[in-house]
Amino acid sequence: MTSDSTENIGVRRALQIDAEHISDFNIAMALETEGKPLDSETVRGGVRAVLSRNDLGFYVVAEHRDETVGQLLITYEWSDWRNAFFWWIQSVYVAPEYRHQGVYKALHEYVSKAAGSQGDVCGIRLYVDKDNKIAQGVYARLGMSETNYDMYEIEF
Repeated sequence: MTSDSTENIGVRRALQIDAEHISDFNIAMALETEGKPLDSETVRGGVRAVLSRNDLGFYVVAEHRDETVGQLLITYEWSDWRNAFFWWIQSVYVAPEYRHQGVYKALHEYVSKAAGSQGDVCGIRLYVDKDNKIAQGVYARLGMSETNYDMYEIEF
């Protein structure tokens, strides 16, 4: 594949048959980005839940020659200020050998088009590690901008 050749990448909503690839990608992503080993059964259960329940969100997968090469998860946030949803991009992963070749761009364009045609989506959001300058550059080139919010959390 040549650099940024999105015409060779197919993108679609994920199906139950994609659960293993998505689970494997999630496990690889957590280990690569956070050095965090995940319990495979917990991840597989979480992926299957999303794939079987529309209220949790949906996965989008990218394919090249019938091989799954990337993914992302969309979850929903209701905005009472806007009377519409924000779609949150999460669980982004592109197989290492397919990075810098337009896979994420194809996923992003698919999601942007779907969100724009939905009628009740007011925007797309994501969070990114403060040190991940490569990803920040990709998101900026695709029209996303940094907000004035920092993220806080409590994990249980």
